[in-house]
Amino acid sequence: MKILLISAVIHITFVFAQAAQSQDHHADVNKHGDHVMGFSHEKTIHHFRLYPNGGAIEVEAIDGKDTASQQQIRSHLTHITSMFAAGNFQAPLLVHSQTPPGVPALQKLKDKVAYVFVETKQGGSVQIKTSNKKALEAVYQFLRFQITDHQTGDALTVSEVSATP
Repeated sequence: MKILLISAVIHITFVFAQAAQSQDHHADVNKHGDHVMGFSHEKTIHHFRLYPNGGAIEVEAIDGKDTASQQQIRSHLTHITSMFAAGNFQAPLLVHSQTPPGVPALQKLKDKVAYVFVETKQGGSVQIKTSNKKALEAVYQFLRFQITDHQTGDALTVSEVSATP
C-alpha cells in the first residue's frame, strides 16, 4: 500500500513538473517570438495551415486599426519568405530554441519548395507549395510543430483547400 501511495505521489509530482515546464517553454516561445518577429504576440494571431500541396503561415493584427502591427507582420513575413526560399531557417530556431522538425529536409530540398508572400487585409501569409513528396512531408512536420509549439489550436490534418499562388 505504501509503495502504491509513493508511486502515485511521484507520478503526480512528475505531471505537475511537466506542466510547469510546458508553461515556461510557451512563455519563452512568445518572448523570443516577439523579439525575432518584431511584433507582439498579444496584438496578433498566428495560424498554420496544411494543404494538399503545402501549407501556409498566416499572421494578422487582431485590431483592424493597428496599422503598426500590420506593417510589422508584412515586413517580417516578406523577410521570412526570402530566408526560407534560401534554406535559412534561423528565425524559427531562435524562436523555439531548437531546430523544428522538417527543417533539414526543407533545406536540402529548397529548390523543390516555393514560398510566396501574400498580403492580407490585416497582415499577411507565406504560402508554401511543393509537388515533391519528401518536401511535402517536411512542410507538414514543420507546420505541425509550429501549431503545437505556438499552441494555436489549428488543425493538424491536411485541409481540402490547396495553397494559392
